[in-house]
Amino acid sequence: MAQADDETTTHSMGSGQPQHTLVRRVHLAVLSGPDAGRTYDSTRERVVIGTHASADLALSDRTVSRFHCELFMDEGQVRIRDLRSRNGTRIDGIPVLDAYLPPGATLLLGGTKIKFDPQSDMVKIPLSERSRFGILVGQSIPMRAIFATLERAAIKDVTVLIEGETGTGKEAAAESIHRESPRRDAPFVVVDCGAIPSDLLESELFGHERGAFTGAVSEREGAFEAAHGGTIFLDEIGELAPELQPKLLRALERRSIKRIGANAYHPIDVRIVAASNRDLQAAVNARQFRADLYYRLAVVKVRIPPLRERPDDLPLLVDEMLAHLGAQERAEAKLMRTFEFRAELARHSWPGNVRELRNYIESCLALRERTALQSAPPAEPTIDTSQPWRVARERWTHTFERRYLEELLQKHAGNVSAAARAAGIHRIHFYRLLARHRLR
Repeated sequence: MAQADDETTTHSMGSGQPQHTLVRRVHLAVLSGPDAGRTYDSTRERVVIGTHASADLALSDRTVSRFHCELFMDEGQVRIRDLRSRNGTRIDGIPVLDAYLPPGATLLLGGTKIKFDPQSDMVKIPLSERSRFGILVGQSIPMRAIFATLERAAIKDVTVLIEGETGTGKEAAAESIHRESPRRDAPFVVVDCGAIPSDLLESELFGHERGAFTGAVSEREGAFEAAHGGTIFLDEIGELAPELQPKLLRALERRSIKRIGANAYHPIDVRIVAASNRDLQAAVNARQFRADLYYRLAVVKVRIPPLRERPDDLPLLVDEMLAHLGAQERAEAKLMRTFEFRAELARHSWPGNVRELRNYIESCLALRERTALQSAPPAEPTIDTSQPWRVARERWTHTFERRYLEELLQKHAGNVSAAARAAGIHRIHFYRLLARHRLR
């Protein structure tokens, strides 16, 4: 837990379980550009700057991208991340893709200059009192903050966009929203937009009439009709083909759909939850995803943190998995509750997140012993020529930095001071690199 003089801290209201966490407020002042004189004081954990109407600091400068960059807390410091903007992000004249922000820094976004200042007061982020929401479990501060958001969203029937890495539990979050909503007794229908060919996905979503195309020997209802009265979960929405995006947008706006080959629209009564492991704001900037569709989907947006960011949840997750497998009383299960075993779990980076943890627990049970945890070497990033040069270069730089740090630490048996000396890097900077790659 952070100390009181850190950028984040958590306060208890007397019940033993903290009811809110505090994040330092940031102040942004536009110094020059079309919006000179405007100011913004943060009210939540993340701040998005851009020209899109949903941005926290919405600018009118046409040299600024729709979602240009975002500021967020990380290890007690404010980080800024460029969202694949067209004209880039600079801190005090230096171009950056991802960096920590020093107090008083000047940001240059396109033709707009913005002064950044952390404030002395705090933003209160509510936490749920629960360690379970639907089928999701978690007792860490990040998960209880998510539960608090999902609890409010579930009862209001709003559209929810869930973001997060592969394996973090996005589908479980969507099903949990459905289970906690007034629609819980109606269907929950899942459509994986990344697994269905685009020429078949339209029929999967909206259905078709008999004879609408070759092979359509009978009429078929789509997922929207099948989910009537309930919830439709559009997984990997970032993979939706460009030609289908306006059709989905029309369904969201009109709350009606038209089968392929039909002449008339039919009303739909569904709750829509979407998910993506891609950064959709960056995809909007790259013109790979429609800005108006994003706006309709992200009425409420949550990010499920990777498992490495919530190690406090590991014991609860293991117990939940053992219970689900009916293995609580097995000898191997008792080994999984020892301090040594759980310390080993906490040291692992879990690139596959909760899905990898579940596979590991099942492996230990199947082999009747605690198997060794071995991280696969990080795959080299592929060269994506659709990305700007600086973005592609940053992916390779990130991979190099992490592998270098991992191997250097291993060589020096985890001694940070010795590793920093060998690298010719000041120890403080070395610690910052370790924090950036979550190796400490």
